[in-house]
Amino acid sequence: MHLDRIQASGLHHKVTTVEKALDFFRDNDIVASSGFTKAGDSKIILPALAKRNQVNPIQITLLTGASLGHDTDAKLTNAGILKRRMPFQVDKVLRAAINSGDVIFVDQNLSETSELLTDRQLPDIDIAIIEAAYITANGEIVPTTSVGNSPIFAQRAKKVIVELNTAITTDVYGLHDVYIPAPYPERKAIDIYNPNDRIGSKTISIDLEKIVAIVFSNKQDSPADIAIIDTKTAAIANHLIAFFNNEVAQGRLTKSLRPLQAGIGKVANAVLAGLAQSDFENLTMFSEVLQDSAFDLIDSGKLTFASAASITVSTTCYDRVFKHLKKYKDKIVLRPQSISNSAEVIRRLGIIGINTAIEFDIYGNVNSSHIGGTHMMNGIGGSGDFARNAHMSIFVTQAASKENRISHVLPMVSHVDHNEHNVDIVVTDIGYADLRGLAPRERAPLIIENCVHPDYKEELRAYFERAVKEVGGQTPHLLAEAFSWHTRFRETGSMKREN
Repeated sequence: MHLDRIQASGLHHKVTTVEKALDFFRDNDIVASSGFTKAGDSKIILPALAKRNQVNPIQITLLTGASLGHDTDAKLTNAGILKRRMPFQVDKVLRAAINSGDVIFVDQNLSETSELLTDRQLPDIDIAIIEAAYITANGEIVPTTSVGNSPIFAQRAKKVIVELNTAITTDVYGLHDVYIPAPYPERKAIDIYNPNDRIGSKTISIDLEKIVAIVFSNKQDSPADIAIIDTKTAAIANHLIAFFNNEVAQGRLTKSLRPLQAGIGKVANAVLAGLAQSDFENLTMFSEVLQDSAFDLIDSGKLTFASAASITVSTTCYDRVFKHLKKYKDKIVLRPQSISNSAEVIRRLGIIGINTAIEFDIYGNVNSSHIGGTHMMNGIGGSGDFARNAHMSIFVTQAASKENRISHVLPMVSHVDHNEHNVDIVVTDIGYADLRGLAPRERAPLIIENCVHPDYKEELRAYFERAVKEVGGQTPHLLAEAFSWHTRFRETGSMKREN
Protein backbone atom coordinates (compact mmCIF):
# COMPACT_ATOMS: atom_id res chain seq x y z
CA MET A 1 0.00 0.00 0.00
CA HIS A 2 1.35 3.42 -1.00
CA LEU A 3 -0.38 5.60 1.59
CA ASP A 4 2.42 8.14 1.18
CA ARG A 5 0.65 9.02 -2.07
CA ILE A 6 -2.27 10.26 0.05
CA GLN A 7 -0.82 13.12 2.05
CA ALA A 8 -4.28 14.05 3.38
CA SER A 9 -4.44 11.42 6.11
CA GLY A 10 -8.16 12.01 6.55
CA LEU A 11 -8.68 10.27 3.19
CA HIS A 12 -6.87 7.04 4.09
CA HIS A 13 -10.12 5.35 5.04
CA LYS A 14 -11.40 5.92 1.49
CA VAL A 15 -8.84 3.45 0.12
CA THR A 16 -10.66 0.36 -1.11
CA THR A 17 -10.59 -2.45 -3.63
CA VAL A 18 -11.63 -2.09 -7.25
CA GLU A 19 -14.50 -4.53 -6.65
CA LYS A 20 -15.95 -2.41 -3.84
CA ALA A 21 -15.49 0.78 -5.87
CA LEU A 22 -17.63 -0.75 -8.62
CA ASP A 23 -20.59 -0.90 -6.23
CA PHE A 24 -21.06 2.84 -6.64
CA PHE A 25 -22.11 2.48 -10.30
CA ARG A 26 -25.77 2.29 -11.25
CA ASP A 27 -27.71 1.70 -14.44
CA ASN A 28 -28.07 4.85 -16.58
CA ASP A 29 -25.30 6.66 -14.72
CA ILE A 30 -23.49 9.49 -16.44
CA VAL A 31 -19.83 8.65 -15.94
CA ALA A 32 -16.88 10.91 -16.65
CA SER A 33 -13.32 9.70 -16.88
CA SER A 34 -10.00 11.46 -17.07
CA GLY A 35 -7.89 10.78 -20.13
CA PHE A 36 -6.84 12.62 -23.26
CA THR A 37 -5.46 10.68 -26.24
CA LYS A 38 -4.51 7.62 -24.19
CA ALA A 39 -2.82 9.72 -21.48
CA GLY A 40 -3.94 9.93 -17.85
CA ASP A 41 -6.96 7.69 -18.38
CA SER A 42 -8.73 5.21 -16.11
CA LYS A 43 -6.67 2.04 -16.28
CA ILE A 44 -8.43 -0.23 -13.80
CA ILE A 45 -11.93 1.00 -12.91
CA LEU A 46 -13.41 1.22 -16.42
CA PRO A 47 -11.94 -2.13 -17.59
CA ALA A 48 -13.16 -3.76 -14.37
CA LEU A 49 -16.60 -2.24 -14.89
CA ALA A 50 -16.70 -3.77 -18.36
CA LYS A 51 -15.75 -7.18 -16.98
CA ARG A 52 -18.38 -6.99 -14.22
CA ASN A 53 -21.04 -6.20 -16.80
CA GLN A 54 -21.10 -9.87 -17.75
CA VAL A 55 -22.79 -10.69 -14.42
CA ASN A 56 -24.28 -7.34 -13.42
CA PRO A 57 -25.28 -5.59 -16.66
CA ILE A 58 -25.82 -1.85 -16.69
CA GLN A 59 -25.55 0.87 -19.31
CA ILE A 60 -23.85 4.23 -18.94
CA THR A 61 -23.15 7.47 -20.75
CA LEU A 62 -19.39 8.03 -20.83
CA LEU A 63 -17.71 11.42 -21.11
CA THR A 64 -13.94 11.81 -21.40
CA GLY A 65 -11.40 14.39 -22.50
CA ALA A 66 -10.62 12.54 -25.71
CA SER A 67 -9.66 8.93 -26.52
CA LEU A 68 -8.80 6.24 -23.98
CA GLY A 69 -5.96 3.72 -23.94
CA HIS A 70 -5.58 0.02 -23.06
CA ASP A 71 -8.45 -0.92 -25.44
CA THR A 72 -10.81 0.39 -22.78
CA ASP A 73 -13.42 1.64 -25.25
CA ALA A 74 -13.36 -1.76 -26.97
CA LYS A 75 -13.85 -3.59 -23.66
CA LEU A 76 -16.75 -1.32 -22.70
CA THR A 77 -18.33 -1.74 -26.14
CA ASN A 78 -18.01 -5.52 -26.19
CA ALA A 79 -19.51 -5.65 -22.70
CA GLY A 80 -22.56 -3.72 -23.91
CA ILE A 81 -22.17 -1.09 -21.21
CA LEU A 82 -21.91 1.97 -23.44
CA LYS A 83 -25.20 3.64 -24.26
CA ARG A 84 -23.81 7.04 -25.20
CA ARG A 85 -20.25 8.29 -25.70
CA MET A 86 -18.69 11.74 -26.14
CA PRO A 87 -16.71 13.73 -27.27
CA PHE A 88 -13.98 11.75 -29.16
CA GLN A 89 -12.70 8.21 -29.72
CA VAL A 90 -10.25 6.30 -31.89
CA ASP A 91 -11.20 2.69 -31.15
CA LYS A 92 -12.15 0.48 -34.10
CA VAL A 93 -14.54 -1.69 -32.04
CA LEU A 94 -16.37 1.34 -30.68
CA ARG A 95 -16.31 2.92 -34.14
CA ALA A 96 -18.13 -0.10 -35.58
CA ALA A 97 -20.76 0.10 -32.83
CA ILE A 98 -21.23 3.81 -33.46
CA ASN A 99 -21.70 3.28 -37.19
CA SER A 100 -24.13 0.41 -36.64
CA GLY A 101 -26.18 2.60 -34.29
CA ASP A 102 -25.56 0.42 -31.24
CA VAL A 103 -23.78 3.25 -29.40
CA ILE A 104 -24.89 6.86 -29.68
CA PHE A 105 -21.87 9.07 -30.29
CA VAL A 106 -21.91 12.83 -29.77
CA ASP A 107 -19.03 14.32 -31.76
CA GLN A 108 -17.96 17.58 -30.16
CA ASN A 109 -15.26 20.19 -30.52
CA LEU A 110 -12.95 19.36 -27.64
CA SER A 111 -13.39 22.79 -26.09
CA GLU A 112 -17.16 22.35 -25.96
CA THR A 113 -17.79 19.63 -23.36
CA SER A 114 -16.53 21.70 -20.44
CA GLU A 115 -18.56 24.68 -21.66
CA LEU A 116 -21.75 22.63 -21.72
CA LEU A 117 -21.05 21.26 -18.25
CA THR A 118 -20.23 24.70 -16.85
CA ASP A 119 -23.41 26.16 -18.33
CA ARG A 120 -25.45 23.14 -17.13
CA GLN A 121 -26.54 22.28 -20.65
CA LEU A 122 -25.50 18.70 -19.93
CA PRO A 123 -26.86 16.70 -16.98
CA ASP A 124 -24.83 16.44 -13.80
CA ILE A 125 -22.18 13.73 -13.68
CA ASP A 126 -22.98 10.83 -11.37
CA ILE A 127 -19.43 9.49 -11.03
CA ALA A 128 -16.08 10.88 -12.17
CA ILE A 129 -12.98 8.69 -12.31
CA ILE A 130 -9.82 10.78 -12.04
CA GLU A 131 -6.29 9.41 -12.36
CA ALA A 132 -3.82 11.04 -9.98
CA ALA A 133 -0.12 10.84 -9.15
CA TYR A 134 -0.90 11.70 -5.55
CA ILE A 135 -3.23 13.68 -3.30
CA THR A 136 -1.76 16.64 -1.45
CA ALA A 137 -2.04 17.40 2.26
CA ASN A 138 -4.86 19.80 1.40
CA GLY A 139 -6.71 17.06 -0.44
CA GLU A 140 -5.99 18.36 -3.92
CA ILE A 141 -5.39 16.05 -6.86
CA VAL A 142 -2.07 16.08 -8.71
CA PRO A 143 -2.88 14.88 -12.26
CA THR A 144 -0.64 12.53 -14.22
CA THR A 145 0.10 12.77 -17.94
CA SER A 146 -2.95 14.76 -18.96
CA VAL A 147 -5.36 17.34 -17.61
CA GLY A 148 -8.07 17.21 -20.28
CA ASN A 149 -11.54 17.65 -18.77
CA SER A 150 -10.58 16.34 -15.31
CA PRO A 151 -11.01 19.69 -13.47
CA ILE A 152 -14.57 20.26 -14.68
CA PHE A 153 -15.42 16.58 -14.11
CA ALA A 154 -14.22 16.82 -10.52
CA GLN A 155 -16.19 20.03 -10.04
CA ARG A 156 -19.47 18.79 -11.50
CA ALA A 157 -19.53 15.15 -10.34
CA LYS A 158 -21.67 13.96 -7.46
CA LYS A 159 -19.13 11.24 -6.59
CA VAL A 160 -15.44 10.91 -7.44
CA ILE A 161 -13.28 7.80 -7.58
CA VAL A 162 -9.55 8.52 -7.59
CA GLU A 163 -7.15 6.10 -9.29
CA LEU A 164 -3.74 6.68 -7.71
CA ASN A 165 -1.21 5.52 -10.28
CA THR A 166 2.09 4.62 -8.64
CA ALA A 167 3.70 4.05 -12.04
CA ILE A 168 3.79 7.83 -12.44
CA THR A 169 6.58 9.70 -10.70
CA THR A 170 5.50 12.26 -8.13
CA ASP A 171 7.86 14.65 -9.90
CA VAL A 172 4.95 15.50 -12.20
CA TYR A 173 3.91 17.98 -9.52
CA GLY A 174 4.33 21.43 -11.02
CA LEU A 175 3.85 20.24 -14.59
CA HIS A 176 0.19 21.30 -14.67
CA ASP A 177 -1.56 24.65 -14.87
CA VAL A 178 -5.18 24.12 -13.83
CA TYR A 179 -7.63 26.92 -14.51
CA ILE A 180 -11.40 26.71 -14.92
CA PRO A 181 -13.13 29.71 -16.53
CA ALA A 182 -15.94 31.10 -14.41
CA PRO A 183 -19.56 30.61 -15.48
CA TYR A 184 -21.27 33.34 -17.47
CA PRO A 185 -21.75 36.27 -16.93
CA GLU A 186 -18.87 36.46 -14.41
CA ARG A 187 -16.30 35.11 -16.86
CA LYS A 188 -13.11 37.13 -17.23
CA ALA A 189 -10.38 37.23 -19.85
CA ILE A 190 -7.96 34.28 -19.87
CA ASP A 191 -4.64 35.97 -19.20
CA ILE A 192 -2.40 33.92 -21.46
CA TYR A 193 -0.24 36.03 -23.77
CA ASN A 194 2.58 33.55 -24.39
CA PRO A 195 2.59 29.74 -24.46
CA ASN A 196 4.63 29.63 -21.24
CA ASP A 197 2.29 31.87 -19.21
CA ARG A 198 0.79 30.19 -16.14
CA ILE A 199 -2.52 31.41 -14.72
CA GLY A 200 -3.83 28.59 -12.55
CA SER A 201 -2.84 26.10 -9.87
CA LYS A 202 -0.63 23.03 -9.94
CA THR A 203 -3.43 20.81 -8.70
CA ILE A 204 -7.13 20.06 -9.16
CA SER A 205 -9.26 21.29 -6.27
CA ILE A 206 -12.04 19.01 -5.14
CA ASP A 207 -14.68 18.80 -2.45
CA LEU A 208 -13.32 15.99 -0.27
CA GLU A 209 -16.85 14.85 0.57
CA LYS A 210 -17.25 13.81 -3.07
CA ILE A 211 -14.41 11.30 -2.93
CA VAL A 212 -16.12 7.97 -2.29
CA ALA A 213 -13.24 5.64 -3.15
CA ILE A 214 -9.49 5.65 -3.75
CA VAL A 215 -7.91 2.72 -5.58
CA PHE A 216 -4.29 2.09 -6.52
CA SER A 217 -2.98 1.23 -9.97
CA ASN A 218 0.48 0.71 -11.38
CA LYS A 219 0.18 0.99 -15.14
CA GLN A 220 1.80 3.32 -17.62
CA ASP A 221 -0.26 4.94 -20.34
CA SER A 222 -0.82 2.98 -23.52
CA PRO A 223 2.05 3.88 -25.84
CA ALA A 224 1.38 6.03 -28.86
CA ASP A 225 1.50 4.33 -32.24
CA ILE A 226 4.34 6.05 -34.06
CA ALA A 227 4.09 5.42 -37.80
CA ILE A 228 7.28 5.55 -39.81
CA ILE A 229 7.52 8.65 -41.99
CA ASP A 230 6.92 7.51 -45.55
CA THR A 231 7.41 9.15 -48.93
CA LYS A 232 4.03 10.86 -48.91
CA THR A 233 4.18 12.23 -45.38
CA ALA A 234 7.73 13.42 -45.96
CA ALA A 235 6.57 15.19 -49.13
CA ILE A 236 3.71 16.88 -47.25
CA ALA A 237 6.16 18.06 -44.59
CA ASN A 238 8.56 19.39 -47.21
CA HIS A 239 5.81 21.34 -48.99
CA LEU A 240 4.63 22.84 -45.72
CA ILE A 241 8.14 23.87 -44.74
CA ALA A 242 8.57 25.41 -48.20
CA PHE A 243 5.42 27.42 -47.53
CA PHE A 244 6.79 28.59 -44.17
CA ASN A 245 10.06 29.57 -45.82
CA ASN A 246 8.15 31.65 -48.34
CA GLU A 247 6.22 33.37 -45.54
CA VAL A 248 9.54 34.29 -43.91
CA ALA A 249 10.89 35.55 -47.24
CA GLN A 250 7.78 37.70 -47.66
CA GLY A 251 8.24 39.17 -44.18
CA ARG A 252 4.97 37.76 -42.83
CA LEU A 253 6.70 35.38 -40.42
CA THR A 254 10.06 35.20 -38.70
CA LYS A 255 12.23 32.12 -38.30
CA SER A 256 10.44 31.54 -34.99
CA LEU A 257 7.14 31.37 -36.89
CA ARG A 258 4.25 31.68 -34.41
CA PRO A 259 3.07 29.20 -31.77
CA LEU A 260 2.34 25.89 -33.47
CA GLN A 261 -0.54 23.50 -33.03
CA ALA A 262 -0.16 20.10 -34.64
CA GLY A 263 -2.76 17.36 -34.64
CA ILE A 264 -1.84 13.78 -33.80
CA GLY A 265 -0.59 11.21 -36.30
CA LYS A 266 2.22 10.53 -38.72
CA VAL A 267 1.75 13.68 -40.79
CA ALA A 268 2.07 15.90 -37.72
CA ASN A 269 5.14 13.95 -36.64
CA ALA A 270 6.62 14.32 -40.12
CA VAL A 271 6.07 18.08 -40.10
CA LEU A 272 7.67 18.51 -36.68
CA ALA A 273 10.54 16.22 -37.68
CA GLY A 274 11.04 18.36 -40.77
CA LEU A 275 11.20 21.48 -38.63
CA ALA A 276 14.02 19.89 -36.63
CA GLN A 277 16.07 19.73 -39.83
CA SER A 278 15.16 23.25 -40.96
CA ASP A 279 16.55 26.71 -40.33
CA PHE A 280 13.69 27.66 -38.01
CA GLU A 281 14.59 28.44 -34.41
CA ASN A 282 13.14 29.41 -31.03
CA LEU A 283 9.87 27.68 -31.88
CA THR A 284 6.97 27.39 -29.45
CA MET A 285 3.85 25.21 -29.32
CA PHE A 286 0.35 25.81 -28.02
CA SER A 287 -1.30 22.54 -28.87
CA GLU A 288 -3.35 19.65 -27.51
CA VAL A 289 -0.94 16.71 -27.46
CA LEU A 290 2.82 16.46 -27.10
CA GLN A 291 4.07 13.56 -29.20
CA ASP A 292 7.57 12.11 -29.65
CA SER A 293 8.39 14.70 -32.28
CA ALA A 294 7.73 17.57 -29.85
CA PHE A 295 10.32 16.18 -27.44
CA ASP A 296 12.72 15.57 -30.33
CA LEU A 297 12.34 19.25 -31.19
CA ILE A 298 13.00 20.23 -27.59
CA ASP A 299 16.11 18.04 -27.50
CA SER A 300 17.33 19.58 -30.76
CA GLY A 301 17.09 23.05 -29.23
CA LYS A 302 14.57 24.16 -31.86
CA LEU A 303 11.53 24.14 -29.55
CA THR A 304 11.88 26.33 -26.49
CA PHE A 305 8.45 25.77 -24.89
CA ALA A 306 5.37 23.62 -25.45
CA SER A 307 1.89 23.90 -23.92
CA ALA A 308 -0.67 21.10 -24.32
CA ALA A 309 -3.38 19.08 -22.58
CA SER A 310 -1.54 15.74 -22.56
CA ILE A 311 1.67 13.85 -23.25
CA THR A 312 1.12 10.87 -25.56
CA VAL A 313 4.37 9.24 -26.62
CA SER A 314 5.95 5.92 -27.55
CA THR A 315 7.41 3.62 -24.92
CA THR A 316 10.95 4.74 -25.74
CA CYS A 317 10.08 8.42 -25.53
CA TYR A 318 8.06 7.84 -22.34
CA ASP A 319 11.14 6.50 -20.59
CA ARG A 320 13.25 9.35 -21.92
CA VAL A 321 10.83 12.01 -20.67
CA PHE A 322 9.68 10.64 -17.32
CA LYS A 323 13.04 9.32 -16.19
CA HIS A 324 14.51 12.76 -16.84
CA LEU A 325 11.45 14.90 -16.16
CA LYS A 326 13.41 17.67 -14.47
CA LYS A 327 15.11 18.30 -17.82
CA TYR A 328 11.75 19.11 -19.43
CA LYS A 329 9.67 20.67 -16.63
CA ASP A 330 10.66 24.23 -17.44
CA LYS A 331 9.88 23.67 -21.11
CA ILE A 332 6.37 22.17 -20.98
CA VAL A 333 3.02 22.71 -19.29
CA LEU A 334 -0.21 20.69 -19.30
CA ARG A 335 -3.55 22.53 -19.18
CA PRO A 336 -7.27 21.69 -19.21
CA GLN A 337 -8.58 21.36 -22.74
CA SER A 338 -10.93 24.26 -22.09
CA ILE A 339 -7.74 26.35 -22.08
CA SER A 340 -5.56 24.50 -24.59
CA ASN A 341 -8.46 24.73 -27.05
CA SER A 342 -9.82 28.13 -26.01
CA ALA A 343 -10.91 30.28 -28.94
CA GLU A 344 -9.88 33.40 -27.09
CA VAL A 345 -6.34 32.22 -26.42
CA ILE A 346 -5.85 30.63 -29.84
CA ARG A 347 -6.77 33.88 -31.55
CA ARG A 348 -4.71 36.06 -29.21
CA LEU A 349 -1.54 33.99 -29.63
CA GLY A 350 -1.81 33.91 -33.42
CA ILE A 351 -1.59 30.14 -33.60
CA ILE A 352 -0.51 28.31 -36.75
CA GLY A 353 -2.88 25.32 -36.73
CA ILE A 354 -1.87 22.17 -38.63
CA ASN A 355 -4.54 19.45 -38.80
CA THR A 356 -5.28 16.38 -40.87
CA ALA A 357 -8.14 16.09 -43.35
CA ILE A 358 -9.79 12.93 -44.58
CA GLU A 359 -10.64 14.85 -47.74
CA PHE A 360 -11.10 18.39 -49.01
CA ASP A 361 -12.82 19.76 -52.07
CA ILE A 362 -11.86 22.16 -54.83
CA TYR A 363 -13.19 25.12 -52.85
CA GLY A 364 -11.37 24.31 -49.60
CA ASN A 365 -14.13 22.69 -47.55
CA VAL A 366 -12.68 19.99 -45.28
CA ASN A 367 -14.04 16.69 -43.98
CA SER A 368 -12.03 15.44 -41.01
CA SER A 369 -14.43 12.99 -39.38
CA HIS A 370 -16.58 10.90 -41.75
CA ILE A 371 -15.84 8.26 -44.38
CA GLY A 372 -18.13 8.56 -47.38
CA GLY A 373 -20.16 11.19 -45.57
CA THR A 374 -21.85 8.66 -43.29
CA HIS A 375 -19.42 6.59 -41.25
CA MET A 376 -17.64 8.14 -38.29
CA MET A 377 -13.88 7.71 -38.21
CA ASN A 378 -12.69 9.29 -34.93
CA GLY A 379 -14.38 12.66 -34.57
CA ILE A 380 -13.68 16.32 -35.11
CA GLY A 381 -11.44 16.48 -32.05
CA GLY A 382 -9.80 19.84 -31.54
CA SER A 383 -9.35 20.66 -35.21
CA GLY A 384 -12.46 22.85 -35.26
CA ASP A 385 -11.30 24.89 -32.29
CA PHE A 386 -8.09 25.74 -34.10
CA ALA A 387 -9.43 25.99 -37.67
CA ARG A 388 -11.89 28.70 -36.76
CA ASN A 389 -9.63 30.71 -34.49
CA ALA A 390 -6.04 30.22 -35.63
CA HIS A 391 -4.05 32.97 -37.29
CA MET A 392 -3.32 30.44 -40.03
CA SER A 393 -5.45 27.33 -40.53
CA ILE A 394 -3.65 24.56 -42.44
CA PHE A 395 -5.05 21.16 -43.44
CA VAL A 396 -2.94 18.31 -44.75
CA THR A 397 -3.69 14.98 -46.39
CA GLN A 398 -2.32 12.68 -49.06
CA ALA A 399 -3.57 13.39 -52.57
CA ALA A 400 -4.67 9.79 -53.18
CA SER A 401 -4.58 6.46 -51.34
CA LYS A 402 -5.40 2.75 -51.67
CA GLU A 403 -3.24 2.36 -54.78
CA ASN A 404 -4.62 5.71 -55.91
CA ARG A 405 -8.17 4.35 -56.08
CA ILE A 406 -9.31 7.09 -53.68
CA SER A 407 -8.74 10.76 -54.36
CA HIS A 408 -8.65 12.92 -51.25
CA VAL A 409 -9.37 16.06 -53.29
CA LEU A 410 -12.92 16.01 -54.64
CA PRO A 411 -15.59 18.08 -56.38
CA MET A 412 -17.45 18.32 -53.05
CA VAL A 413 -16.67 16.82 -49.65
CA SER A 414 -19.13 14.22 -48.43
CA HIS A 415 -19.27 15.80 -44.96
CA VAL A 416 -18.22 19.32 -43.91
CA ASP A 417 -16.39 19.82 -40.62
CA HIS A 418 -14.48 22.96 -41.61
CA ASN A 419 -15.99 25.15 -44.28
CA GLU A 420 -14.00 27.13 -46.82
CA HIS A 421 -14.15 30.28 -44.65
CA ASN A 422 -11.97 28.63 -41.98
CA VAL A 423 -9.37 27.02 -44.21
CA ASP A 424 -6.32 29.01 -45.29
CA ILE A 425 -3.81 26.50 -46.65
CA VAL A 426 -4.28 22.97 -47.99
CA VAL A 427 -1.31 20.64 -48.48
CA THR A 428 -0.90 17.23 -50.09
CA ASP A 429 2.14 15.26 -51.16
CA ILE A 430 1.73 16.91 -54.59
CA GLY A 431 1.99 20.50 -53.33
CA TYR A 432 0.17 23.25 -51.47
CA ALA A 433 -2.44 25.88 -52.25
CA ASP A 434 -2.56 29.19 -50.41
CA LEU A 435 -6.25 30.10 -50.33
CA ARG A 436 -6.04 33.30 -48.33
CA GLY A 437 -7.95 36.15 -49.90
CA LEU A 438 -9.23 34.04 -52.80
CA ALA A 439 -12.82 33.61 -53.96
CA PRO A 440 -14.13 30.10 -54.73
CA ARG A 441 -13.60 30.54 -58.49
CA GLU A 442 -9.97 31.44 -57.79
CA ARG A 443 -9.43 28.65 -55.28
CA ALA A 444 -10.55 25.76 -57.49
CA PRO A 445 -7.95 26.11 -60.28
CA LEU A 446 -5.18 26.58 -57.72
CA ILE A 447 -6.14 23.50 -55.70
CA ILE A 448 -6.57 21.39 -58.84
CA GLU A 449 -3.19 22.44 -60.22
CA ASN A 450 -1.18 22.21 -56.99
CA CYS A 451 -2.75 19.49 -54.82
CA VAL A 452 -4.51 16.86 -56.94
CA HIS A 453 -3.02 13.51 -57.84
CA PRO A 454 -2.23 13.30 -61.60
CA ASP A 455 -4.75 10.45 -62.07
CA TYR A 456 -7.61 12.82 -61.13
CA LYS A 457 -6.43 16.23 -62.22
CA GLU A 458 -7.94 16.23 -65.71
CA GLU A 459 -11.38 15.07 -64.55
CA LEU A 460 -11.51 17.63 -61.73
CA ARG A 461 -10.50 20.40 -64.08
CA ALA A 462 -13.21 19.35 -66.54
CA TYR A 463 -15.78 19.25 -63.72
CA PHE A 464 -14.97 22.78 -62.63
CA GLU A 465 -14.97 24.18 -66.16
CA ARG A 466 -18.36 22.62 -66.94
CA ALA A 467 -19.78 23.84 -63.62
CA VAL A 468 -18.71 27.38 -64.45
CA LYS A 469 -20.17 27.17 -67.95
CA GLU A 470 -23.39 25.27 -67.28
CA VAL A 471 -24.42 26.52 -63.81
CA GLY A 472 -22.25 29.47 -62.86
CA GLY A 473 -22.71 31.10 -59.50
CA GLN A 474 -20.28 32.25 -56.89
CA THR A 475 -19.39 28.62 -56.09
CA PRO A 476 -20.09 26.62 -59.27
CA HIS A 477 -21.27 23.05 -58.77
CA LEU A 478 -22.93 20.38 -60.84
CA LEU A 479 -25.19 19.02 -58.13
CA ALA A 480 -26.03 15.85 -60.02
CA GLU A 481 -22.32 15.02 -60.19
CA ALA A 482 -20.94 16.59 -57.01
CA PHE A 483 -20.89 13.30 -55.08
CA SER A 484 -20.43 11.03 -58.08
CA TRP A 485 -16.86 10.17 -57.11
CA HIS A 486 -18.05 8.78 -53.77
CA THR A 487 -20.83 6.86 -55.50
CA ARG A 488 -18.38 5.47 -58.05
CA PHE A 489 -16.11 4.26 -55.27
CA ARG A 490 -18.96 2.49 -53.50
CA GLU A 491 -20.02 0.77 -56.71
CA THR A 492 -16.65 -0.10 -58.22
CA GLY A 493 -14.05 0.21 -55.47
CA SER A 494 -12.34 3.09 -57.23
CA MET A 495 -12.99 6.79 -57.80
CA LYS A 496 -11.35 6.60 -61.21
CA ARG A 497 -13.62 6.93 -64.19
CA GLU A 498 -13.48 3.93 -66.50
CA ASN A 499 -12.19 4.77 -69.96
